[in-house]
Amino acid sequence: MRTIKAFPMLSAEEEYDYAMRLKNNNDLEAAQKLIVSHLRLVAKIARGYIGYGLPQLDLIQEGNIGLMKAVKRFDPERGVRLVSFAIHWIKAEIHEYVIRNWRLVKTATTKAQRKLFFNLRNMKKDSNSLSPDEVNDIAHELNVKPEDVTEMEYRLNGQEMSIDIQHDADGEESYNPIAHLEAETLEPSAYLEAEQDEQLQSTALMSALNSLDERSRRIIEARWLNEKNNSTLHDLASEFGVSAERIRQIEQKAMQNVKKLMLTTN
Repeated sequence: MRTIKAFPMLSAEEEYDYAMRLKNNNDLEAAQKLIVSHLRLVAKIARGYIGYGLPQLDLIQEGNIGLMKAVKRFDPERGVRLVSFAIHWIKAEIHEYVIRNWRLVKTATTKAQRKLFFNLRNMKKDSNSLSPDEVNDIAHELNVKPEDVTEMEYRLNGQEMSIDIQHDADGEESYNPIAHLEAETLEPSAYLEAEQDEQLQSTALMSALNSLDERSRRIIEARWLNEKNNSTLHDLASEFGVSAERIRQIEQKAMQNVKKLMLTTN
């Protein structure tokens, strides 16, 4: 991590110049500059997958492969910063690595079950076990059976490690993982990077939403962008006078369009 942080971040002008040199002249030195300046982004994303029980260095290495693929395909003339473009490729490679190597995923054979696997941790409100109502809500949200949610929660909890002080057989403190967690306060460069990324993502999202038809945009906003209380499929089905399945189809298609447009929108 010290080595990664030693590489300087690039300004927008420097990034554009290196990317154009790579695009027009296949300049590998320029490609290297683009890659090493974004290694901290890979490490940041990889930290989000530590809970799956896989080595962090392996997660970072897979993320680096995604970063290299992103650099190879990056077009600076689209007006989008590399950080926004690379996130998709980095996460895609890490996801594939998790699916190939973590035994719990091998039991999740359907697309819905894999969606449950990758989203259950974030959908839980706290570290406590899910209540029956929460199980039903998550099952409905992800279109899986309630028993699938319960089983996956049990398996995920079985892999977790306490971050509090642990004791050996003699009662002595032997391991304290919480002492090694990253500080919540970001360093200035990381804070600026996160702020810029959030601004770019927000601009791209609004542009993508504006391209949707009125009904599709209403569904996406009600389902995902309502901070207080997101609407259910049945709520929107009643509002538009169609079936819940039809609302799900519209939502799925709209989300696909939004994701595609966010990759290309400035």
